[in-house]
Amino acid sequence: MTGIDRHLAEVRAGLDRLGPEEAWRAVRDGALLVDTRPEATRRAEGVIPGALVIERNHLEWRCDPAGEGALPQATSTRVRWIVFCDEGYASSLAAASLRAIGLTRATDLVGGFRAWRAAGLPVTAG
Repeated sequence: MTGIDRHLAEVRAGLDRLGPEEAWRAVRDGALLVDTRPEATRRAEGVIPGALVIERNHLEWRCDPAGEGALPQATSTRVRWIVFCDEGYASSLAAASLRAIGLTRATDLVGGFRAWRAAGLPVTAG
C-alpha cells in the first residue's frame, strides 16, 4: 500500500470513527455533526437535519475555539466534532486535521452521508 491509501489508513488508525447509528447517538448526547460536502452535492443528495455546514476549506478556522472565525459552537477543544463527507474518505483526513490543531475529540462518520442515508436516519431535501 502506498500514497494516499497508506496515509488514509494511518490517519484512521488514530480516530475513534463512528458508524451512522453511533453518530446519531453521539449527536443526541451533544456531539456536533459537520457536513463538509460542497453545496451542489448537498442540494442534489439532501442534508442531515441539524448538521452544521462547514465546507472543507473553512473547517479548521470555524472549529478552533481560538480561531478568529470560530463558530459559536466552538466553545473548547473538548467539543466532539463528527465530520462527514459523501462517502467517508475526505472526512477522515479532515478529522485528523482537527485533531492536529488540538481538537482531541474530533472524528468522522464511517461511510459518510451515503451510509447515514442507507441506515434510514433523518435526511431532508437539500
